[in-house]
Amino acid sequence: MVSITPIEKKVTRIRASDGLELAVEVRNPAGSPALLFAHGFGQTRGAWRGTATALATQGYRCVTFDSRGHGESARVPGGDYHMEQFIDDLCLLAHAEQHKPILVGASMGGLLGLVVAGEMDPDAFSALVLVDITPRWETKGVERILAFMQAHPDGFASYEEAAEQIAAYMPHRAERKTEDQLRPLLREGADGRLRWHWDPALLNGLVSESERYQPRLMAAAAQVRVPVLLLSGGRSDVVSRDNVDEFLRLVPHAEHVELPRATHMVAGDANDAFTREIARFISKLSTPDPQVVIRNEVL
Repeated sequence: MVSITPIEKKVTRIRASDGLELAVEVRNPAGSPALLFAHGFGQTRGAWRGTATALATQGYRCVTFDSRGHGESARVPGGDYHMEQFIDDLCLLAHAEQHKPILVGASMGGLLGLVVAGEMDPDAFSALVLVDITPRWETKGVERILAFMQAHPDGFASYEEAAEQIAAYMPHRAERKTEDQLRPLLREGADGRLRWHWDPALLNGLVSESERYQPRLMAAAAQVRVPVLLLSGGRSDVVSRDNVDEFLRLVPHAEHVELPRATHMVAGDANDAFTREIARFISKLSTPDPQVVIRNEVL
């Protein structure tokens, strides 16, 4: 019987510039290079569990964290959330690494990475992996996500009820969420009801101002100079082919790979293929070929 050495994992809390504490988890602390994973709106660092564990096993240092107002990170007093706070947090975590990390950013996390790499701090990352996000997105797809997030303000009576609602929202996934999987995503209130881990105030602040940032995001994308991989979901209703084409015109050196069976939730829908593509991209970064032709393909 082959014994598998467990990957070392550490959970810490890092204080942001405004004093708010962020929950940070590091797998394989001594690994290299470092990958910094930034999750999407309404998610937690748990969204990266499968990929981060697999890549840590391959020798990489994998850093995941809960964005402010999400998961185990603190909430902003008064619920006054703005994009600049999230940008500052990402810069802080990037510079906490000994060497420039590779950012893997899904949705909101990818947009923050574009602003950091193209506008605020071009030296923060050595490369970007954008997960089903571009500076311009499909409004209907985002509205569908927000409708689900807003649909249960009073929470759920049980984990089973929450699992039913998630299954209805993501009918393409055969497996239902178990109670163990749901525990990190829900919080029990004084009334005994289970509510989502994220601060409801996020919907009033960050979301309400998101679309007005699109010109800024496009300008930042055009200034990104580090290697970029865009991984899109073939079944995504947030990023369309037109969005991808526009992004590739803005960032002509970027590589694009579409994972046909994935929706906007790429890491959860096609985790093995998603992880392989990240590993391939990183491997290519360490052994650059001057003759390589940037790919734009469907897998």
